[in-house]
Amino acid sequence: MTATVTALVVSYHTGPRLVECLYALKGDPDVTAIVITNNGNPPGAEAWLEAFVAATPKARLIRLPNPGFGAGVNAAARLAATGHLLVINPDCVIKRGALRPMIAALDGAPSPAIAGGRIFDLQGREERGARRETLTLARALGLGRWTLEQEPPPPGPVCVGAISGAFFLIRTKDFQLLGGFDEGFFIHVEDVDLCRRAIEAGGAVIYVAAAGALHYGSTSDVPSAFVTEHKARSLARYFRKFASGPFERLIVEAAVPFIGLVLKLRT
Repeated sequence: MTATVTALVVSYHTGPRLVECLYALKGDPDVTAIVITNNGNPPGAEAWLEAFVAATPKARLIRLPNPGFGAGVNAAARLAATGHLLVINPDCVIKRGALRPMIAALDGAPSPAIAGGRIFDLQGREERGARRETLTLARALGLGRWTLEQEPPPPGPVCVGAISGAFFLIRTKDFQLLGGFDEGFFIHVEDVDLCRRAIEAGGAVIYVAAAGALHYGSTSDVPSAFVTEHKARSLARYFRKFASGPFERLIVEAAVPFIGLVLKLRT
């Protein structure tokens, strides 16, 4: 494989899983560079990151005052070489050889294109959200299926409405064409937004079952109430952004006050 792949990792109080994530990227011969955005970590973790970068020629570290996940990825992407960007969560461990089928899926795909992989939990089950339909208000209200992990994995790459921001590959030029992540999303839903914008721009979102990664999930030392609040805000922003026509906008505004309540009840 001759493609240039820069892995982008945003870390905020991630914990020890960050070590596994970065060593997997360091040892993967298909990852040509790593850019780590330190959005905030304890002193011990920051010292470890500095030592890791010093011992890893292909790694680079930047520090930001936690402007959010999407903004952290965008900042890291600006330092990446032309080629491909691998966006991967700091609690996600890439499977060796995962990048090759993702790159192959992007070859020839209409621009802007995004390829997402199959994400597993600790029990070896496919996580919810790695392959989804396009998120609409109707689907959010339960009037239609959104996630697709209940279906058998497809034998090859397939187009879907959205993949997970925890683990995906995109050409650098396509990420730039889309303007990167919408930084109005602090955490959550920025991946769904990016996928929808790619499709509406005439591109493709592709799920690649042959590309795997282990996702520990929920490793950041952040209160659940904080995460729920920002997720509710992100969903409200997304539905307002893509509401089509005055009637749907009216429905969105009526539904927005209940989004946070529903998320709290689920939690």
